[in-house]
Amino acid sequence: MATIQDESSVHSMLGQRKFLLGVICTLAVCVAAGAGAKLLAGGSSGAFKADAINAGDTAWVLAASALVMIMTPAVGFFYGGMVRSKNVVSVIKQSMVILALVSIQWVLFGYSLAFGKDIGGGLLGGFGFFGLSGVGYAPNPDYAPTIPHLAFMIFQAMFAIITPALIIGAFVERIRFRTMVVFVLLWATLVYDPIAHWVWNPDGWLHKLGALDFAGGTVVHASSGFAALAAAIIVGKRIGFKRGEATEANNVPLTILGAALLWFGWFGFNAGSALAASPLAVSAFVVTNTAAAAAALTWMALSWIQNGRPSALATVTGAVCGLVAITPASGFVGPLSSIAIGVLGGLVTYLMLLFRSKRTQIDDTLDVWAAHGMGGVTGAILTGVFAEKVINGAGANGLLFGNPGQLLTQILAVLVTAGYSFVVTFLLLKLLSFMGLRVTDREEALGLDIAAHGEEGYRIVPREEMPEPDVPLQEPAPVVYSNPRKE
Repeated sequence: MATIQDESSVHSMLGQRKFLLGVICTLAVCVAAGAGAKLLAGGSSGAFKADAINAGDTAWVLAASALVMIMTPAVGFFYGGMVRSKNVVSVIKQSMVILALVSIQWVLFGYSLAFGKDIGGGLLGGFGFFGLSGVGYAPNPDYAPTIPHLAFMIFQAMFAIITPALIIGAFVERIRFRTMVVFVLLWATLVYDPIAHWVWNPDGWLHKLGALDFAGGTVVHASSGFAALAAAIIVGKRIGFKRGEATEANNVPLTILGAALLWFGWFGFNAGSALAASPLAVSAFVVTNTAAAAAALTWMALSWIQNGRPSALATVTGAVCGLVAITPASGFVGPLSSIAIGVLGGLVTYLMLLFRSKRTQIDDTLDVWAAHGMGGVTGAILTGVFAEKVINGAGANGLLFGNPGQLLTQILAVLVTAGYSFVVTFLLLKLLSFMGLRVTDREEALGLDIAAHGEEGYRIVPREEMPEPDVPLQEPAPVVYSNPRKE
C-alpha cells in the first residue's frame, strides 16, 4: 500500500512540475510577442488613402473569409460522421487544433513565405512580411487593389488552414496527436507555403508559366490529396483493415451536416477568390453551385447502379468532389462547362475510390486521395480545356477555345505540385517516425476519444446497464376499434 502511495505522490509531483513548466513557457511566449509588437509597431496598420479602399469589396472578402473558416470544422464534422464512434471527438478536435495552429504560423511567417517578395527562382518568399510587418490597411496592388492588405492576408489564411485539415482523413483512428501537431506545422511550412508561392505569387514560377488555379485545385486539393496518399502509406493500415471493406459510418446525419456546411462555405472559397464584389464573383458562385449539384447526382446515380440503392453518403461525398473539381476552374469557366466538370470530376473520383479500395492495400481511411487529390487534378486539367478569356481577362483560353498549350501547362502544374507534395510528405513522416507515428494497439482498440483526449463523443448506456424502473413495466392494454356504422 505504501509503495502505491509513493508512486502516486511521484506522479503528482511530476505533473505539477510539467504544469509549472507549461506556465513558464506560456509567459515566455507572451513576453516574446510583446517584444515583437514593440519592434514592429504599426506594421499592421500604416499610412493609407481611404479612397483607395472599396467598402463593398472589403465586406465581401471578410465575409468570404468567414465562410472559408467554417469549412475547417465542417471537415471535422464530415470526417467525424464517417469514422467509428470511438474516434469522432479526435477527428473534430484535430481539425480545430489545425485551425488554431496554422493561424499562428501564417501570421508569424507562413504568409511571408507564400506571398512575400521572391528570394530567388520563383520558389519561395522571404521574411519581409514576418509578423505581418508591412501588411497593413493599404491595399497591395499585386494581389488586391481595392481591399486592405490585411483583408487579403486573412482570406488566404483560411486556405492555408483548411489544406492540412483535409489530410487527416487519411490516417484517422490511429495517428499520435503530438506527432500530428508537429507534422501539420512542418507540412504547412515546407509544402503548402512554397506551392502557394509558385502558383499565386506574381513572382512564382508556375504563375509566370501561365498555370491557372483560381481558388486552389493544385495549391489546396492536389497538394493535400497526394500528401494524404503518402501519409496513408507511411502511417500504415488500421488494425483489422481488410481490402474492399468500407468503414461503417457512425453518424450519417453528422456527415451530411459537414457536407452541407462545406457546400455553403465553398461559395466563399471560390467566389471570394475574385477578391471583389464583382461580376466575376457572381460567375464563380454560380458555377460552384452547378458543379457540386452535377457531381452529387453523378455519385448518387453510380452508387444506385452499383449497389441497388441511392446512398446518402455517396450523394454528399459526390457534392464535395464536384466542389473540389470546379475550384481551379471557377473563375475561368461558364455554367455549361461547370456541369461537364462536375460530372467528369464525379466520375473520376468515384472510380479512383473504387480503385484504391478494391485494387490496393492502402488504407486511406476516408479517401482523401480519391476525393481531393484526383478531384483537384481532374479540375485543374479540365481548366485547361474549358477556360474562357472572355469570362476572366486575367486568365487564358483553354483547348476548346483555341489554346491547346494551356492544357499542357495545367498538366505540368498538377504533376509538379502533386509530386512535390507526395515526396516531401513521405520524407517528412519518415523523419518524424522517431516520435512515434501511431498510437499503441491498445489505444487504437480503445479509440482515440478516450485514449488520447479522455472525452467521449457519445454517452450511450447499454441496455443491460440501464437502471431498473421504480414501477414494474406492464403490457399496454389492447386497443379496441369500434365500427361506428354498427353502433
